Amino acid sequence: MKGHGDKLSRKREQAISALLTAPTVGDAAEVVGIGPSTLHRWLQESDFQTAYLMARREIVRHTTSVLQQASARAVYTLIDVMEDEQSPPSSRVAAARAVLDLAYRGREMEDLLARLDRLEGMRGVVAR
Repeated sequence: MKGHGDKLSRKREQAISALLTAPTVGDAAEVVGIGPSTLHRWLQESDFQTAYLMARREIVRHTTSVLQQASARAVYTLIDVMEDEQSPPSSRVAAARAVLDLAYRGREMEDLLARLDRLEGMRGVVAR
């Protein structure tokens, strides 16, 4: 058994990669060339769970980055549809609603972040 903080073995790294792409644990085990019971056992170990969770979080971070990069194009597409008099009225209304909804949510998020910043600042003053 490995000590805390040791790197995962190559086989375990492959298992994490397979878990991220295979539809089932059994399929992931087959890709790696181990038995499903072995992979289920590894999934119960804290070091393996931690590494798997970190890999999953990295995928989410990457996906979020790609979505953020595409968001400006998405907004311009909504605006184009909203302003295109050749588009069906239902499409124009749907695009207008989406623009308004997203603008409103963005404003709410800005307000919440400002409030959080103020609260964290107040906590820093109290903690001193």
